[in-house]
Amino acid sequence: MAAPVWSVDPRTGKRRERVGAEATADAVDVAVRAAHAARGPLADRGRRAALLRRAAALLEADADGVVATADAETALGTPRLTGELARTAYQLRSFAALVDEGAFLDVRIDHPAPDLAPPRPDLRRYKIPLGVVAVYAASNFPLAFSVPGGDTASALAAGCPVVVKAHPDHPATSERCAALLRRAATDTGLPADTVRLVHGFQAGLDLVRHPLLAAAGFTGSVRGGRALYDAAAARPRPIPFHGELGSLNPVVVTGAAAAERAEEIGTGLAGSMTLGTGQFCVKPGLVLLPAGPAGDRLLAALTAAAGATGPGVMLDRRMRDAFLAGVRERAQLPGVQMALAPAPEGDGPAVDAAVLTVPADRLTAAGPHDLLLEECFGPVTVVARCADAAGKDQVGAVLARIPGSLSATLQLADAESAGTDPEGRGARLLAAVTPLAGRVVVNGWPTGVAVAPAQHHGGPYPATTSTATSVGATAVERWLRPVAYQDTPPALLPPELLEENPLGLPRRVDDRPEHPGADRPGGRAAGAWTDR
Repeated sequence: MAAPVWSVDPRTGKRRERVGAEATADAVDVAVRAAHAARGPLADRGRRAALLRRAAALLEADADGVVATADAETALGTPRLTGELARTAYQLRSFAALVDEGAFLDVRIDHPAPDLAPPRPDLRRYKIPLGVVAVYAASNFPLAFSVPGGDTASALAAGCPVVVKAHPDHPATSERCAALLRRAATDTGLPADTVRLVHGFQAGLDLVRHPLLAAAGFTGSVRGGRALYDAAAARPRPIPFHGELGSLNPVVVTGAAAAERAEEIGTGLAGSMTLGTGQFCVKPGLVLLPAGPAGDRLLAALTAAAGATGPGVMLDRRMRDAFLAGVRERAQLPGVQMALAPAPEGDGPAVDAAVLTVPADRLTAAGPHDLLLEECFGPVTVVARCADAAGKDQVGAVLARIPGSLSATLQLADAESAGTDPEGRGARLLAAVTPLAGRVVVNGWPTGVAVAPAQHHGGPYPATTSTATSVGATAVERWLRPVAYQDTPPALLPPELLEENPLGLPRRVDDRPEHPGADRPGGRAAGAWTDR
């Protein structure tokens, strides 16, 4: 008999309700095959744009119920979840606009050129959907990175049906959102099985191994993501696996910046590291801070502000226990001091913020302090005090050992930001952190990932397992592959590649951009094509 799936209140640790049962291998097979059968209807771009808009509208119409259910399962709070729902709806509509526009199809036509050496045939290229996509929901974003989140929205935009593996921390929220997405599908003339939902750890493995699965998107731990990534690669026919795993998100504070605004930076850092009880994937986990009075002032502001946030409830007891054990293990390393200690461990669900300090030279060579270069999920950050002396660049030495991250943040002084400081420190630090991360933040904080065409939410391994982004318009590219047709008769070509361009798609013809509709009322001027 399949194991039951329970919704649990993280504030009490008690079961709320039985949501369903973990999917057996047969149930996973049924789900994937049903989604696979929805590929044909989903090829209609107009319907899938309508699906995305209808999903956003249904989420908003059920906002009170969705937010209440998510809060009961995650303890993230109504204000945070209300904002997350708005972000999720915006994200769905953004991908609908992307589908309408059609630029993501990357249509390219090269006419025959027999006089070239070698001669060029007629070539027509665009991108097609991969097929059924598995989405592994995240624990810390029950909406924006889960059932109705960016992986699902971008896959549907690409024309790929989706099977979501629900996260065990919010199964009732997952069921509620999946029902809304399935209703959105039927409301717009698409099969309900365009979106399917399964529960269970083994179901996640069965899903990534299913022969009809074409790709997968994952947000979670290094251990879990790597296991799925390896399983995807070990298949007889390997598939793309776009995983977001662990991220340290380093912060570098220059001495001049600390001197100019120590209190402002310290308070901002506290807000970023404790946001959502430190359960954001871009939480700053390591701060390189100069030794000396200015750095001391910043550290004092950080600990005061972080201490004032009060205790917060983590997503589940397992994460709470792992956080407390992680802080304790790091605090026991030689030279590590607890600048802000959490309250003594008890049986309650809440945890306090913690701030650890360590001399930066402990991190410049391999050893037990490598633990400080690994993410600790929860409201803790490590402040490495840098004392550059005798010609040694401790900041550079530590940065050289930091694994790939989603973000890297620089806190610079005015002159460093303007490029007018004699040492050119701002430019040098920017060059030093760019290889480490997919997004570089200057004089801001990484928590808060805008949904925008230019956004990149990814980074070198272990931040992600691919070079793609999971946020922003280009996230759709993960679920597409290019195909070129050579010397193909017009009667056999897909409509996207016909000479007369009946769908009015933006395209490149003989390597020149064409923007149909630019001369019509409401059309766009040539060269001004942007995502809406």
